[in-house]
Amino acid sequence: MPLIGYARVSTEDQTPLPQTQALKAAGCAEIHEEQASGGNRARPVLARVLERIGRGDTLVVVRIDRLARSLSHLLEVIERLEARGAFFRSLEDPIDTASPQGKFTLQVLGAAAEFERALIRERTKAGLASARTQGRVGGNPGLRARDPAALRKVRLARAEGYMDRLGETAQDWVPHVRRLRPAMAWEDVLRIVNAPLPPDRRWTQSRLLRAVNAYVRDGFLPATVLGRAGRRETDDRLPAIVAAIRGADPDITLQAICTRLEAMRERTPRGRTSWQPSSVRMLLERARKLGML
Repeated sequence: MPLIGYARVSTEDQTPLPQTQALKAAGCAEIHEEQASGGNRARPVLARVLERIGRGDTLVVVRIDRLARSLSHLLEVIERLEARGAFFRSLEDPIDTASPQGKFTLQVLGAAAEFERALIRERTKAGLASARTQGRVGGNPGLRARDPAALRKVRLARAEGYMDRLGETAQDWVPHVRRLRPAMAWEDVLRIVNAPLPPDRRWTQSRLLRAVNAYVRDGFLPATVLGRAGRRETDDRLPAIVAAIRGADPDITLQAICTRLEAMRERTPRGRTSWQPSSVRMLLERARKLGML
C-alpha cells in the first residue's frame, strides 16, 4: 500500500527536514511539506493531499500534532480518509487505522472527545443556573438595548465565524465547484460533492449555494461559478458526471467510480442501479470524444 507523508512546520524559521527524513525512513513514496499554523484547518497542501489520496493509501505523519492540533480535527481528517478507503498512521503515536490496535486507540480518542464535550455542556448549564439564582441575566447588555454598534459587532462576528466554518470544509466542495460550474447543473454538482462524504457531512443545495455565494463575495471563487448552466443533451449528462469524477481524482479506479455512481443513485445507461467497470469505461471514452477529458 502506498505511504504518503505529510510534514508541517509553523514558521519559516523552522525546517521540515527532520520530519521528511523520518517519513522517508518509514517508506513514504511521496512527501508533501507545508508551512502553516496547526490551528488553521484550511491548509491548501493538506487539502490537496486529502482530495487526491486513493483507496488503500496511507497518510503518514511523524506526530499527531503535525496533522491536527485538536482532537475534533484529527477525527475529522481520519473520517475523510476512511470515506475514501484510505488509512492513517502516526510514527510516534500508537495510531495506525490499518491495524486493530490503531482502530481501538481511535475509538478511545473518540470516546474521550465526546466525554469532554459532555463535561463542557454540563459546566455551562451549571454556571447559567447559578447565575440565574443570583439574579444575573445572561446575554449582551448592548444587544438587549438594541444598540446599533453592538448589533453590528455581533453580525460581523457571526459572518467571521461562518467563514471559519466554511474554511474547515472547503476541501470538500470548492475544487468541485471551481471545476464544474457553470458547465454542470447544481443538482449534479451537489451529488458529486456528497458522494464521498459520510451522511452527517453531506450538503443540501441551499447550504451549498449559500457557501458559494459567500466565497464569491469574498473573492475566493470567481463570479462565473454562479452563472446559469447551459442546456445539455441528455446523452451528454452521464459522460459529464463520470468525467467530473475522474477529473477530481485522475488515479481513481473504474470500480471506485462505480461505487461513487451508486452512492449518487445514478442509473446505468440501460436503466439498472448496479454499475459495472465496462459501463464506466464506455462513458469515459465518450467523454474523451466530447472533449470533456
